[in-house]
Amino acid sequence: MANFNFANNSKFHHVKHPLIEHKLAILRDINTTTKQFMELAEEIAMLLTYEATKDLPLEEVTVETPLERAKCYMVSGKAVGIVPILRAGLGMVSGVQKLIPNAKVGHIGLYRDHDTHEPVEYYCKLPADAEQRTLIVVDPMLATGGSASDAITMIKKRGVTKIKLCCIVSAPEGVQKVLDDHPDVDVYVASLDRCLNENCYILPGLGDAGDRLFGTK
Repeated sequence: MANFNFANNSKFHHVKHPLIEHKLAILRDINTTTKQFMELAEEIAMLLTYEATKDLPLEEVTVETPLERAKCYMVSGKAVGIVPILRAGLGMVSGVQKLIPNAKVGHIGLYRDHDTHEPVEYYCKLPADAEQRTLIVVDPMLATGGSASDAITMIKKRGVTKIKLCCIVSAPEGVQKVLDDHPDVDVYVASLDRCLNENCYILPGLGDAGDRLFGTK
């Protein structure tokens, strides 16, 4: 068994909450329907986003209430962009958008070669002002970490410096790779599972997130 040393890494955030645990249990269940799976992925993404955006900058504003003027605070500047890793990452976008409706959405297309288990890039489109935003990269599964690490590298090559990664289920191997390759990126996960199997699937995991989201095999 490999020795993983990220437990005390300030960039790793295992988001623990009773609602997340409850929703994860249903998400993992083989009997959960496609509709339920999509709804649960959205809800967990929303809870992860709440944690991942705690450090967004604020600016002071004055608001006219029904009774008087009040000093309040709003998120400053062009705050957030969402970048799902296709295709499974699409299942988390709506959850982020419910909290941040003005977030712009980019897309990154990567797939894992079934023989080498290495990620292959086929698409990358980011918001025009991506470098002015904090980009939240979303993917339900963080298995080997290869796709997530490559996606972050692609984003950095386009001038983006503020990046966070949100995943629902993760393996220690994947978390370690992302933290090693990108020590400046905060990683948020709803679950840290046991390990990868010989086919690089997360155990206990939840199966193929893309297939379960979109009803494909």
